[in-house]
Amino acid sequence: MAIATPAGTSRRDFFRLSGTLGLAAGLAATLAACGGSENSKEGVITAGISYELGTNGYDPMTTSSALTVAANWHTMEGLTELHPATREVYAALGANLPTMVDDTTYEVTLRDGAKFSDGTAVTIEDVVFSFERILDPGNNSMYAPFIAFIDTVAKKDDTTVTFTLKFPYSLVAERLSVVKIVPKAIVEADGAAFDMNPVGTGPYKMTDNGAGSQALVFERNDLYNGPRPALAKSMTWQVMPDDTTRTNAITSGTVQAIDAVPAANLSTMKDPVKVAAQQGFGLLFIMFNNETLGDLKARQAILYALDYAKICDTGMASLATPATCFVQQEHPAYKEASTVYSYDAQKAKSLLAEAGITSLNVLCTDHGWFSAVRPIIKENLEALGVTITYNEKKSSDAYKYIDTPEGPWDVLVAPGDPSVFGNDADLLLRWWYSADLWTDTRMHWKGTEAYTTIQTALEEGVQLEGDAQITKWQEIFNSLSDNPPLYPLFHRKTPTAYNSETLQNFKPIALTGLSFVDVSSSKS
Repeated sequence: MAIATPAGTSRRDFFRLSGTLGLAAGLAATLAACGGSENSKEGVITAGISYELGTNGYDPMTTSSALTVAANWHTMEGLTELHPATREVYAALGANLPTMVDDTTYEVTLRDGAKFSDGTAVTIEDVVFSFERILDPGNNSMYAPFIAFIDTVAKKDDTTVTFTLKFPYSLVAERLSVVKIVPKAIVEADGAAFDMNPVGTGPYKMTDNGAGSQALVFERNDLYNGPRPALAKSMTWQVMPDDTTRTNAITSGTVQAIDAVPAANLSTMKDPVKVAAQQGFGLLFIMFNNETLGDLKARQAILYALDYAKICDTGMASLATPATCFVQQEHPAYKEASTVYSYDAQKAKSLLAEAGITSLNVLCTDHGWFSAVRPIIKENLEALGVTITYNEKKSSDAYKYIDTPEGPWDVLVAPGDPSVFGNDADLLLRWWYSADLWTDTRMHWKGTEAYTTIQTALEEGVQLEGDAQITKWQEIFNSLSDNPPLYPLFHRKTPTAYNSETLQNFKPIALTGLSFVDVSSSKS
């Protein structure tokens, strides 16, 4: 292995400690980078990405694909941003973090001289437009619930925007980062073209969207004048969903970093390739069709049918921990939920019989990183003694199948990680349990008594602070565990491999995807 573990330390212990080790290494690399020469900015970065392009493009109002979201970290900016590695909020397109005028009024001044990558100046009109199109119910943006605390967005003057809130809110700076500022004229002229070829203010600009080449290509945006300039001349991200292809690419030096290192391939990594696994919120969830599985007993039966220890220890090679709450144990709001699901085949059979379920249509996405988990889930469900129709599809095809809908389905097993947008419990909850796309189109849960209860609790919680807010979130965690429309099976560590010789200041992240913010390369 590229990183030796101390004597007496198991691989599991190593992964538990790797976050601390990674931080120390990152600090050392930061110091080294500060003394680097301008020549380091002429290097190129190459990466292998496990996720494919989603059903939509790159428009930050609509995109939810792991690949496109990660791309947008590099090509677009919000007024504020959350660093992908540290999760610290910083002023990005804004000159400073939001200024509080009073409890429900905030102002942000634009960074002086900011331009989009096509050379046009960023205006306050662009800022207002970017927020209003997400808040517009007619656009059905999945990001709207994240900024539902905003009442109005208005131009104060040519350089300042004013946000009026519906109520006092403690996470304004963090949540403004959800909205990426886009050029109003370009989006209004041809939204579809913008979706596939975005124009932003970030440190890089995209020159190939990967639609035809299966490779995303970025060049340094020389017009960028913000706090985190591109430290490489260009980047190329190869789309490599196949585990073997991706592993061979990093071990052969074809790419300098890959995400989602398969557990079976961890031992193949040799110096200078390093491996780190960061614990985060990222999870594998099970979603229920609440029209066909409206009986709570049926949904609970499926959750009790799964052998979580085998799934996590064997299927995930101990890179995952069974969910005992909606959030992972390391999360600040964590508390063991009132209902914790564990393997109980007899209870599962009994509950399913009481619910009158005799067949199940099960759909799984085919992401490589949990390929060893799917046979275990299939085996567990088949042991229920009911007819199981099992199918695997690419993520985009699976959601198209559900959203259209193309055919019958009862259960979907898929990964998710809304922590790419922020880590507070309210945001993580709203991703699945508030947006109509999930609650109505997919789960068919909207309008139920349980749905209404959760929405009320979310609105109450967002107006609280401190311990009272955490207590409210924990009440929601309990409600969802007791009566789940969608629920996590486990939270996972994200294993990343990278070339420690050619990449400077690279930090593995706990999020889905790869980040090259503040990263330079000696590769030409």
